[in-house]
Amino acid sequence: PIKMDDSVDVELLARQTPGFSGADIANVCNEAALIAARHGKKFVGKQDFLDAVDRIIGGLEKKSKITTENERRTIALHEAGHASLSWLLEHANPLIKVTIVPRGRALGAAWYLPEERQITTKEQMLDEMCATLGGRAAEDLFIGKISTGAMNDLERVTKQSYGMIAYLGMSDKLPNVCYYNNDEYSFNKPYSERTAELIDEEVKRMINEQYDRAKKILSKHRSEHNQLAQLLIEKEVIFAEDVERIFGKRPWASRSEEIIAAQQQKT
Repeated sequence: PIKMDDSVDVELLARQTPGFSGADIANVCNEAALIAARHGKKFVGKQDFLDAVDRIIGGLEKKSKITTENERRTIALHEAGHASLSWLLEHANPLIKVTIVPRGRALGAAWYLPEERQITTKEQMLDEMCATLGGRAAEDLFIGKISTGAMNDLERVTKQSYGMIAYLGMSDKLPNVCYYNNDEYSFNKPYSERTAELIDEEVKRMINEQYDRAKKILSKHRSEHNQLAQLLIEKEVIFAEDVERIFGKRPWASRSEEIIAAQQQKT
């Protein structure tokens, strides 16, 4: 058994590892023990476990990636943009932690607890898209320059908006139609060139609307966002509890909280 010191918070660790299998948790424990041993410790502490979780999820810390103060500020503002919007939007996935420690190919990252929904509404998808665009919006709003850091975010929202419009019929101009073609031997699009142009226009409109929405929300909460970014620069890793201290408690219950409350009412 692993010898742990009094700093270990089991509930906190459980919140950092949603969706982990038993094997994943065993890997975290083994990695935490190795980290503690490398530092000459007799007991495994909270930070050893947190570092182990980061390594399992994000890969090795890239100490060779040297960033300037301006780059660190840009990364912090970007990640704080995601974190702020995920906290302020009702249907965005709840935040777990944010870091600006380079790991793998990423210079910074935010982890969220995805809701296990049986169905997903248009409003939920738009909130998720808005939060995904929060990093680019924060750079644009608070620095006045945009960077390459949003490439993966832009790829995600482009695919999501295309799916919403072409497959799920969630566009006002193309409502209730699905252009999905599951014939792998077909070389023709199941729609006309005019419809293709309209889909492109609607994709751009949907993304730009959520981008403008992200900028408006961040502008309204400029002070809190900047506090969060500064805390991220100072601590390098922040948790949902840190965000709650700045923004206050989220007024909405998560789906899992709603299910637990309903079960408690029955008993």
